[in-house]
Amino acid sequence: MPLTSLREQRDELEERFLSPLATRSTSAVRERSEEECPIRTSFQRDRDRILHSKPFRRLKHKTQVFIAPLGDHYRTRLTHTLEVTQIARTVARALRLNEDLTEAIGLGHDIGHAPFGHAGETALTRIYPEHFRHNEQSRRIVEILEKDGAGLNLTYAVREGIYLHSKARHDIMTTAWGTASTLEGQIIKIADSVAYINHDIDDAIRAGILRHENLPPECITVLGQSHSKRINTMVADMISHNWWATGEGVPPDPPLLTMSPTVLKATNALREFMFKNVYLNSSTKEDNKVRFIIETLYTHFVQHPDQLPAELLRINQQRHEPIERAVVDYIAGMTDRYALEIFNWLFVPRTWDA
Repeated sequence: MPLTSLREQRDELEERFLSPLATRSTSAVRERSEEECPIRTSFQRDRDRILHSKPFRRLKHKTQVFIAPLGDHYRTRLTHTLEVTQIARTVARALRLNEDLTEAIGLGHDIGHAPFGHAGETALTRIYPEHFRHNEQSRRIVEILEKDGAGLNLTYAVREGIYLHSKARHDIMTTAWGTASTLEGQIIKIADSVAYINHDIDDAIRAGILRHENLPPECITVLGQSHSKRINTMVADMISHNWWATGEGVPPDPPLLTMSPTVLKATNALREFMFKNVYLNSSTKEDNKVRFIIETLYTHFVQHPDQLPAELLRINQQRHEPIERAVVDYIAGMTDRYALEIFNWLFVPRTWDA
């Protein structure tokens, strides 16, 4: 069988078995045209480009919630990404949507996160005049910074889903930046919250910050007593409440994936509980240390741009951007341990052996 037939066969399977509302690989559009892969669909190629990128590999040493954890079982930004992607693929498969597109968006949605988790993002947002948001940085990475300024040339549907996965604080359905035009992108937005609400509870209990009995009973009654039951409730609700996405039934206008009112209310309440008791309240002293490290690094590299990586300087000069932009790109790309290493190298006196 000619190799090209493998991709054509996959395209045909999508046309036959996916929901009429699913995004077809044959409809994918790139900013720069490319010769088709003889084996993989466009969304499979996007997935692989993200998976093999350096920013994706760095996620394994970036904080999810607990800064530079020594325990093996705390989540990192990489394990969070994998959990989001798997939850999203489960929903996509059940609703007969495009799993490859869903997976590509899921794997790429957080590659723009700064070191030290929420504390690091907050620090960069405060210090950078143009402001910093991880979803915007994720899009910048795949569109500009990778491949020495050429970007990964991902399809529009993947880039849009990465950019629009973020949401405002009080409701996971809010559209701070807008709503993805694909149902697959909308799945990632919800799956992101499903994953981090639940695994952050697990890690907070492991860290001794929370106890199970601290969790709001009105939420637990609806969602479930255990980690797995809560995820199962949320995922099952996403599937049953949005069954119209399979092509059976009449979709809302506009087509928008959501949760049932009861489960959404409990999910939002549990998320707000986590903001008050974990995200914004658990490590004020450590957050201040993170802010000091990032502000100090920022000031240093703005004053000494010659110490920035050559490829970032080259991109900065080609695009005629202020040097502060390159400094933010450099710091945002750091892992927790690399940021600490650079800080120590620049500002901590060395010891001398006799």
